[in-house]
Amino acid sequence: MEKIVIIGNGISGVTFARFMRKLGYQEQLIIISSETKHFFSRTALMYIYMGHMEYKHTKPYEDFFWSKNNIELVYDHVKKVNTQDKSLKLESGEAINYDKLVIATGSKPNFFGWPGEKYNGIQGLYSYQDLQKMEKNTEGIKKAVIIGGGLIGVEMAEMLRTRDIEVTFLVREGHFWGNVLPREEAEMIADHMRKHHINLHFNAQASECKSKDGKRVSSVLTTEGEEFEADFVGITAGVSPNIDFLKESNIETDKGVLIDEKFQTSVNDIYSIGDCVQHRNPPAGRKSIEQVWYTGRIMGETLAQILTGKDVRYNPGPWFNSAKFFDIEFQTYGTIDVEKQENENRFFWKHPKNNVAIHLAFDKNTGRFIGINNFGIRLRHEFFDKKLKMKAHISEVMSDLNEATFDPEFFRSYEDEIISEFKNSYPEIEVKNQHKPWYKKIFA
Repeated sequence: MEKIVIIGNGISGVTFARFMRKLGYQEQLIIISSETKHFFSRTALMYIYMGHMEYKHTKPYEDFFWSKNNIELVYDHVKKVNTQDKSLKLESGEAINYDKLVIATGSKPNFFGWPGEKYNGIQGLYSYQDLQKMEKNTEGIKKAVIIGGGLIGVEMAEMLRTRDIEVTFLVREGHFWGNVLPREEAEMIADHMRKHHINLHFNAQASECKSKDGKRVSSVLTTEGEEFEADFVGITAGVSPNIDFLKESNIETDKGVLIDEKFQTSVNDIYSIGDCVQHRNPPAGRKSIEQVWYTGRIMGETLAQILTGKDVRYNPGPWFNSAKFFDIEFQTYGTIDVEKQENENRFFWKHPKNNVAIHLAFDKNTGRFIGINNFGIRLRHEFFDKKLKMKAHISEVMSDLNEATFDPEFFRSYEDEIISEFKNSYPEIEVKNQHKPWYKKIFA
């Protein structure tokens, strides 16, 4: 009987195992994980800390799901992959052989080797163990410093504020999430965070963590000589592929595990999916490393199809993502670079009172829609996915904008204001007024 072993029980590994069974695979499937015994929703970690959920509520499948589908779970840590005899060395001392291996070990928080980085009270936030560690590290504290201006940092800030912990946020760039958000959006988010009592400091690069007792962190120093008191320090300056255990193997890696179009690594019968991979030839419009939930899910499903004989390729479609900045929902579809490109026209609209905004990019010569950032309005993924795939003209996107928004009754509508402002900015582009549902006319 063939044995497929999966290292990692995140969205990629579990989706792969689930679809192998769904597609009729009857051979042995083993998932190895040292994080948790059962798959859980990683994005829900913050809600456990905030008291909105318990760990058991974050598991998409009942515990009997695994035995029902004949998927064996091994709670252990893989220390080494021996490709010569197709075996895995586990921390427990046990060894597991495989016929095919799927590496789906996800990401790990970035650390930078600062002096004092290993003091108690300093950590990242990615795994369930990180959440447990944060519970312990923040018990009874008053002041925290978060280093790194990205989404994980925002989540951590929100978590800490629910316990009335004073939060200082150090951002290396000149504005928030400076490698992703254009300045208009970044300034809006920064203002919003300040209203939630976050002390933001831009152009502030940490250089050292200090301790008064030589055990627990007491402050953070920056390269400019500023010092910020801290009982807790969150390191949230991004993540990187979790592949340290492969260093002594002959599996080729760079920043991540290098894979081809069929997720094959440099070693026969070894595949890799999810946050830990680096595509040798990424799909058009995509990056070689993309650490988001839905790409991991698509990879898991696609690899299952490949290994059950389907002639398919990984196709995540146009880029999209979503997140929350406290109570502001954020969506992005297509490409909105930090700086306006030479071939682009841009349109930015913000509501004069509410934290609601959109930022559009389209080709100045052809009018082709390139991308949108959206804050505070729920937009339909399928609408923009279709427009991006068909390379729609910006006039078509704007004319059909009412189709892009969700239509719950009594929900505030902003299409009229957005389209009116767009016409003022680009009077040469024809935008047709489309029919709107009756209740939008009444309750707008």
